[in-house]
Parts: sequence; C-alpha cells; structure tokens
Amino acid sequence: MGPHAASKPLTMSEQADELEERMMHELNDKIATKSVLFTMGDGKVEMEGGAALQAQHPGKYFLMGADPRLPKMPDKPQLIDFFRQRFASTNHLLQSATHALKAGHNEKVVLACLLHDIGVVGFIRCDHGYWGAQLIEPYVDEEVSWAIKVHQALRFFPDEAAGYAYPDMYRKYFGPDYQPEPYIVEEYKRARNHKHYMTARLICINDIYSFDPNAKVSLDDFVDIMGRNFKQPKEGLGFDNTPSSHMWRTLMWPTRFL
Repeated sequence: MGPHAASKPLTMSEQADELEERMMHELNDKIATKSVLFTMGDGKVEMEGGAALQAQHPGKYFLMGADPRLPKMPDKPQLIDFFRQRFASTNHLLQSATHALKAGHNEKVVLACLLHDIGVVGFIRCDHGYWGAQLIEPYVDEEVSWAIKVHQALRFFPDEAAGYAYPDMYRKYFGPDYQPEPYIVEEYKRARNHKHYMTARLICINDIYSFDPNAKVSLDDFVDIMGRNFKQPKEGLGFDNTPSSHMWRTLMWPTRFL
C-alpha cells in the first residue's frame, strides 16, 4: 500500500471488509454465522443463506465447532467452566448468593441465588427465568429449578410480609405505569400457594440488593455448594443426553453453522 493510500481514511465499507478479513484470519479461515435471533436484536428479521455467505468467501468452509475467538472450553465442560468461560458477567450472581449465604439460608437457596440469572448472562434476557430453569433442571433439585423459573414473575409483585417491596429500580427501568403481561400474572398466582414459594421469593429478596459495583465476591466460595447440589455429568454438560444438553452446546458453539 502506497503512502497516499495509507493516509486516506477508510470508507465504512472498507472498514467492514478489513474487519471481516481480520475475523476470518482469527477463525482459521472458517465462516462463522450469526443466528436470526442476533439480527432481530438489531430490529431486522433476516438471514443470509449458506450459498450467499460462501459466495462472499470463496473457497472457505463454515465453522462447525468451537469459535477460536471465544475462550476455549474443556472437552468435558462442567458448570464452573461456563461461569469462567461463557457467562458474560457473574458479579451479580455471586453477590446474590453471598447475601443468601450470610443470611444463613440452606444450600438449595444459595444455589438458586447463584444460578437465578444464568439465562441473562449466558443466553437471553427475555423470559430468562424460564431459560435458566430449563438449562439446569436435569442437574438440580426441583426446588432450585422451579424457584428460578418463577422468580421471573414474583419479582414484579411485592410481598411485604416476606420483606420484599416492588423495586424502585423497576420504576426507573420500566416506567411507573408498567404492568406485567397476563402470563406473568398467572404464573405469580400459581406460585403463591406452591410448596417452594419461599425459595423463589428469597431469590427476589437477595436479587435486588446485589448490584454493588464495589462488592468483593468470589466463585471459589461456592465451589463446594455446587459440587454437593449440582449433578455434574461425567460426560460434560452438553454431551450427557438430557433435555437441556443442546442448550449447553449452543452456549459452547454459538456461531456453529448447524
């Protein structure tokens, strides 16, 4: 490249091409793909087909395994590996679990607080309680997965007797007139009389006070609790043929073509 070309600012198209070229090199010349869900996050319902993508990258094959741009996962990944390599942020989860631990709650409650938002930090925000519960259901006591599922609804409804008021943060985030959707209201009504209601409510209580950016927390404090209360499959999460194995594989290989 000559000195004139070097000094000339790149156009947006040229910048995109340069980024694409750099990404391809990092991917060992494989084509990584993004799901339709990704484009919907940008307000677009669209996708490029395989032929069109390959035409843009002649001679290249699609990525059908691990994305080298992401932290490497072990061959038989366990829960702690997802905490360290795939969950985007864990401080809030660790704060929630720390509050529960210091309050003297049993280990199932502590684990429920530790895992309550893994749907958010590993997958998607919408209906994160349901996604998170489904991820862990084969590996934990029903009390833990059920509580994580219904905290999705309970957090919008105060329970003064239990010490939970409607969060001021929600008024700030959603506006003073926000009303939960009917399915959330119905979930709340069903949960009120459930035998594990209080476990789900304790998730909400320990959730709302766990956003201190200066809190000092450590995953090491919960390794033993996870070991006693989360059934770690010997094959590794994603390879043990449960109803949620495919979800763990998706977290491992989010840009795999198929």
